[in-house]
Amino acid sequence: MDSRFKKLKIVGAAALIAAGLSGQALAATCGNNSSGFTTWVGQFKQEATRAGITQSTLDKAFRNVRYATKTISADRNQKSFKLSFDQFMRKRGASTIISKGKRLKQQNASLFAAIEKKYGVPAGPLIAIWGMESGFGSFMGNQHTVSAVATLAYDCRRSAFFTEQLYALMQLIQKGWLSPDFKGAAHGEIGQTQFLPANVARFGVNGDGSGGVNLGSKADALASTANFLRGHGWRRGGGYQPGESNYRAIQGWNAAGVYQKAIAKIGAEIDG
Repeated sequence: MDSRFKKLKIVGAAALIAAGLSGQALAATCGNNSSGFTTWVGQFKQEATRAGITQSTLDKAFRNVRYATKTISADRNQKSFKLSFDQFMRKRGASTIISKGKRLKQQNASLFAAIEKKYGVPAGPLIAIWGMESGFGSFMGNQHTVSAVATLAYDCRRSAFFTEQLYALMQLIQKGWLSPDFKGAAHGEIGQTQFLPANVARFGVNGDGSGGVNLGSKADALASTANFLRGHGWRRGGGYQPGESNYRAIQGWNAAGVYQKAIAKIGAEIDG
């Protein structure tokens, strides 16, 4: 098990989205540069204590927090989503994902069969997401997660959305499920298929019989991804190309149309 990941027990996961996680209104004022970040953190911590986050958790979580300039840069420069579909596929290395994905489907046939039996999601779209999100687990991020999520919650561009993620992250840390100094991707994503903190609570499941959830594990990450898709309307046996019944579930994974089409195309190639 990747040492950055603790086993995440699912019991009481609904509690993670309590304590004002959904729709929590902050008095803290957002900003578009680093100048107000320290003040915002202080305001957030005051609000968070009233929402049930302990002072000890906040002290640990924000001990090494900083304004994440790399996260802001990544958030401001997501140029690949503005490419044409063909350009996007080439930039993302779709042909490599397809060829390696076919091999991984064969090598992990029993895992994918078990996931499809339970969740109704075939291997193709799961492998497409796995390959596109982390290169099949080869790189899951090296950014300080609390800093990344706090910076995006402070930033005015998507403050409400990432404030929800920050509350979820505080709950994960408070439960002891993630280290305060956990490192992940630039927007706070976790694991081999890059779940945001709130989705860890909502859709994280065990895929290997270990009794916990470790999204650094391929089995847990892929099963959790299938659970996410099912939770977004996936129906067993339905198609998942644009215009088909399960494409809407793929749209729930990523808001960018070019990304959605890539998952569908790569998945179809892998599924044959």
